[in-house]
Amino acid sequence: MYKTKRTPAQEATQAIERIYITMRHLFNRGFYKPMGVSGTTLREGLLQLKPEIYGSIAEEKVELNGLVYVLDRLPEGIEECSVINLTSSEGYANSNFVPIIPSKRRRNCYRIDSEQMNVEITRGRSDIYDILTHLTFLFIESAKIANGALKESGGVSRDWLKLEQAALSENLSQKELEITFVYAAAIIGRTFDEVRDIHQKLATDEQPNRFLKTIYWLGRKAIAEVVKDEKRTITFSPVLRERIGHHIHGEIWANNLKKALHEKKLGGRPLHIISANLHSVMNSLYAKQALGKKIEGMPAYDVYSLLSQPENESLRTKIEAYARKNGMIFCKDQSGTNIDVQLFDLSAINLENSFLNEEETICCKQDGILLVMDYAFGEQAFETMDELLKPYKVPGQDDLKMNIASVSVMGKAGILTGDKGDIMIPDAHIFEGTADNYPFTNELTVDDFADSGIPVVQGTMITVLGTSLQNKEMLTYFKKSSWRVVGLEMEGAHYQKAIQAASRIRKNIDDNVKVRYAYYASDNPLETGSTLASGGLGLTGVKPTYLITRKILAQILVD
Repeated sequence: MYKTKRTPAQEATQAIERIYITMRHLFNRGFYKPMGVSGTTLREGLLQLKPEIYGSIAEEKVELNGLVYVLDRLPEGIEECSVINLTSSEGYANSNFVPIIPSKRRRNCYRIDSEQMNVEITRGRSDIYDILTHLTFLFIESAKIANGALKESGGVSRDWLKLEQAALSENLSQKELEITFVYAAAIIGRTFDEVRDIHQKLATDEQPNRFLKTIYWLGRKAIAEVVKDEKRTITFSPVLRERIGHHIHGEIWANNLKKALHEKKLGGRPLHIISANLHSVMNSLYAKQALGKKIEGMPAYDVYSLLSQPENESLRTKIEAYARKNGMIFCKDQSGTNIDVQLFDLSAINLENSFLNEEETICCKQDGILLVMDYAFGEQAFETMDELLKPYKVPGQDDLKMNIASVSVMGKAGILTGDKGDIMIPDAHIFEGTADNYPFTNELTVDDFADSGIPVVQGTMITVLGTSLQNKEMLTYFKKSSWRVVGLEMEGAHYQKAIQAASRIRKNIDDNVKVRYAYYASDNPLETGSTLASGGLGLTGVKPTYLITRKILAQILVD
């Protein structure tokens, strides 16, 4: 019988499929023990896949950059907990529990007691996949720490006892700290320099020794599983299992926005939806007017860089205050989606006295409304866009069809052909793991950025199930095959699915609604040291962000 050997890309694809099937099964089951039998498939799948973002996950030494990446996306203190409960929005915001919000993920988490952490899921299945993937990585690394701490003859090593003593101490001198680095390095299989560097990366004013405490608690919980059979558990609340996939939060979010448009008498005017950050459109429209003489003579992109620096919060606040008085309405999310929105009444904005006018954008007077929505997360993009494009139901009146003129998406994505800060212009989105393909006519083209000085590539974008579940073999296949994939992101196919359903099937919007997509590269997962775990873009992302924003606004203003 003729047999063909599977390629590494095929094995990676199969591993991802197995991971997601397992996650769905465990979610429907309601609970599982990550380091028990029920968690075996997830651990084995992640170890087989060896995602680039998790570096040395399959080796005996602890993966440090991946650890930093994961800790930034999980609530502080989760390593101390034996029970992690994923819930829907179930009233914790109205309690005395203080929300813990991870620095790189917008989700509310609550420390219930010394053993339990509750994590609110309001952004759909992608949020669940994201958390479970990161937790699986965390538990794999904790097992490595336990292996380094336990002696073959039984009991824990001297290095572990010394690390424990230091981790539980409130104040350590520099000498004591460096001595502890030696113990930690021996346990996790890393060098003294590597431990010192990662300690500095994780240190905060409130938690100067966060790295040592994290290693200690991960090791302590893993050791308890081995020695005392005290298994850590992940549970899914009944309410979460009942609500997931039903657009509960997205429907409330969209209705709140439609109500605001209706009450402000903006509902019948052409609406341009922009999925982006909540600063680049506002700064492009108002920075010159709001800051006046403070930035007189400064080129626009120098001002944008100035506003992107953390120490200039007062300037950003001044622009926002000016914007609120001159045509911008800020809609704080009240639905649980964690997606805030800005509405801009273009007829109330002095476009001629803006950086847009200086940058040769035709700022003609028009009556359009900009709806700028903060970034969605994965499948949440379909939920929010699908609900937003539906007619507005007004009690006692006929449904009001939304006057959608265009939908623009500016996002950051991983690039496969280029470097951080480059720009990608897609002509199709393909959805990983499915047969769903979404070709479209993109109003933005490579020529729009020809004189920018920034490299631009055009091709297909792949919408992945999770950024932390990609490896080189699979991404290289997508890059070199006839799919012509130039980059990967998490929302494009979901947005396009909602747009095509609204225009071609439900007839909620016109067929000629203009669509624009452009992404700037936040990382290159095919290059060692250029993955998301290697750090953010910093000021490198300023020019592509504002360049894309300017091109989107330029097209809107002449429509």
